Amino acid sequence: MGSIADIYADLETDVPEEEFREAVEEKVEQMGGLADEETAAMLLAHELNEGEVDTIADIEPGMDEVKFVAKVMAIGDLKTFERDGEDEDGRVINVEAADETASIRLAFWDGQAVDINDGMLSVGDVLRVKGRPKDGYNGLEVSVDKAERDDDATVDVEPGGGSTIDALTMGQSDVTLRGLVLDTDSVRTFDRDDGSEGKVSNLALGDETGRVRVTMWDDRADRATEIESGTAVEVVDGYVRERDGSLELHVGDDGAVDEIEESVDFQPDADPIEGVELEQTVDIAGVVRSADPVRTFDRDDGSEGQVRNVRIQDATGDIRVALWGDKADKDIQPGDEVLAADVEIQDGWQDDLEASASWSSTVVVLDDEAGVAPTPEEQADDQHAGLSSFGDGDSGSESAAATGTDGGSTTESTGGAQAAEQVEFTGTVVQTGDPVVLDDGEQTMSVETGERVQLGQEVTVRGIAEDGRLDADDVF
Repeated sequence: MGSIADIYADLETDVPEEEFREAVEEKVEQMGGLADEETAAMLLAHELNEGEVDTIADIEPGMDEVKFVAKVMAIGDLKTFERDGEDEDGRVINVEAADETASIRLAFWDGQAVDINDGMLSVGDVLRVKGRPKDGYNGLEVSVDKAERDDDATVDVEPGGGSTIDALTMGQSDVTLRGLVLDTDSVRTFDRDDGSEGKVSNLALGDETGRVRVTMWDDRADRATEIESGTAVEVVDGYVRERDGSLELHVGDDGAVDEIEESVDFQPDADPIEGVELEQTVDIAGVVRSADPVRTFDRDDGSEGQVRNVRIQDATGDIRVALWGDKADKDIQPGDEVLAADVEIQDGWQDDLEASASWSSTVVVLDDEAGVAPTPEEQADDQHAGLSSFGDGDSGSESAAATGTDGGSTTESTGGAQAAEQVEFTGTVVQTGDPVVLDDGEQTMSVETGERVQLGQEVTVRGIAEDGRLDADDVF
């Protein structure tokens, strides 16, 4: 029977060994001699181990029961509640636990909750947990049937110290995260099923590891109107949800978004414009070559919408970006360095690809003083798709900033100023107004003219060009 003892020793079970051996004998009898004691013991071990998962990341709401090992990261307050039809109040305490793959909320009830509140559990303890997973108010949680400390088990995570954006995981709660505010949206209201009115707003947050959308609810929603882009903040007691395949950090009544004095670096990692494809969602960054006026339009429901087109160029190419809704009001001018993140690539005018920046996109004018900077790799690699071509000392950036073009020159440059010269230029109108901006597919030209032109119209202009600007004598 030595092999049965070995099998039992490998089990994580509450069943005494004597009962296990009795069950083995019953199993052999049930199978009518088709299995020996060792085989029967292995079958029983498999049944007893059913529900055991390797990591927290393997836990799913539909599982009947799970067993896993995790470290206690935080312990909540004891809460009481009334049970229907019972005189005695119920008690619950929530514990944040984690392993190397994810974190999860554990709900301890009644006597267990009281014991934890009395100090029977400490942050940093490693537990062997058995319980039932479900979708809770703040994401995936496990209602604990049994939990025991295991002083011999090792879980390589440390409590406290906050988090980074790339470390966020689905279902995580009690999140503390520091980041740089990249973009904010307006506060929106909605009607709840109970007839009450709710409020929600969003901001985009970045740190040295990535970006995340922060959704703020009800009393916290007004923070979107109180915090400016470029401000360093700390999110306290956030929780992680998934929307359209991406993780979001949510802040409710128990959470906060506080301004902090510390600086936070954000390093955009953009996709090369020349490589974007239809129906992709991408991040692009570069210099604004042209910016159209805001246009308004009537929606099918009778409401009024607005859109503004800008053209962004990086080291690999350029693309038109449609800024919808509130994003059309952003102060973006030719020469600005811009990040347009989570934009959808669509069919544009004349079968050109264009990027659509909707409510879920992030559009931010990059400002080194706000902590936004290219990575060392970007600074070293002139062909990077992000901002490498627009760093300090890049003459192309200086030209674009001064003229609102892509840095292409139609005149000789002498001593940093462009000499006056009679030129002829043919291109498509990508900006009307003062000035008109033409684009020939390789470069843009700012044109001073009193002639009326339309967006998308192909025209030829002739006149004196000086300092990257053409004073048109003829438009045809």
